[in-house]
Amino acid sequence: MLRSTYWILNCFGFDLNSDGMEDLSIIGRADIIAEAKIGAYPKDLGMTSNAPCTRFSDNYELKEELGKGAFSVVRRCVQKATALEFAAKIINTKKLSARVRLHDSIQEENFHYLVFDLVTGGELFEDIVAREFYSEADASHCIQQILESVNHCHQNGVVHRDLKPENLLLASKAKGAAVKLADFGLAIEVQGDQQAWFGFAGTPGYLSPEVLKKEPYGKPVDIWACGVILYILLVGYPPFWDEDQHRLYAQIKAGAYDYPSPEWDTVTPEAKNLINQMLTVNPSKRITAFEALKHPWICQRERVASVVHRQETVDCLKKFNARRKLKGAILTTMLATRNFSSKYDIPGRSIMTKKGEGSNVKESTDSTNTTLEDDDIKGKLKTLT
Repeated sequence: MLRSTYWILNCFGFDLNSDGMEDLSIIGRADIIAEAKIGAYPKDLGMTSNAPCTRFSDNYELKEELGKGAFSVVRRCVQKATALEFAAKIINTKKLSARVRLHDSIQEENFHYLVFDLVTGGELFEDIVAREFYSEADASHCIQQILESVNHCHQNGVVHRDLKPENLLLASKAKGAAVKLADFGLAIEVQGDQQAWFGFAGTPGYLSPEVLKKEPYGKPVDIWACGVILYILLVGYPPFWDEDQHRLYAQIKAGAYDYPSPEWDTVTPEAKNLINQMLTVNPSKRITAFEALKHPWICQRERVASVVHRQETVDCLKKFNARRKLKGAILTTMLATRNFSSKYDIPGRSIMTKKGEGSNVKESTDSTNTTLEDDDIKGKLKTLT
């Protein structure tokens, strides 16, 4: 049986955002999935409830679909007791187990409480640099966990579109804690191996060639991003890098990366082989998450992957982390002060435009987790160009 969360929204003046969902402050981003209890309702919706109902259908009758997102659908509904019309946001709770989940929702006088999984482990990349020992085999284990989550998403018809270090979290600080994928704000839903133009979205250094070429795309874009992440996991710096956006994109579209000496000399051929299959320019020839999990470097890790400590990788990762944190702080300050002018660049932000509009903004490979969507990006890029 499908488990879902039902959010009751005012049906009048109802606007859909880019995910096809209502952007409510009490919900936050449209990437929340879980089964929430329905008991008390916001007073401004003119709704009351003396006791929680156990089934949505006890109080409401669902009508036609109003909008659809990667994990949810909005349908018109009618409250049986009053005949009032509302919009119900129905969030699929079965699709993604590798995400932070919402467990409860409680409305009081002036507050709405949302109870989530407690994720205390922080970022995966920050955890790596704090370890006393880090080897190629550890990198293999990290990418395995990421691929397992991505494979689960893909099996459920979900493409993340913004995989990057900031969006890889650990469930706890315990050794071997599970990796959780975060920030599904740009995620889309696809049918099978569907390829289509879903818009220009993602973070510059992790964008795939097909997105940059404005070609139809699908699940393979996540595998490309995993290839970039794996490259960083092994040496501490990205395969594609340039301060100029156009040169960076040219590198990515051409698949122009290499394995420079001496840092790559100690990496096994099997690891490089997996990266090559992930960073294949032609998406139809790119390895899938399911296939990657069967790669010898992952499934035969004990025999294939090196267990030698990679201190240089850890040192480079520390610099990589510090650089992206600094740029993230700079961008946060810029956003907070609204000080957008032509003398500033926005480094490595997540970007999303439905029509694939370009810009003259320089962007580096270092990523922050700020997402600019259609209306925002149009207005802000106008002042930047």
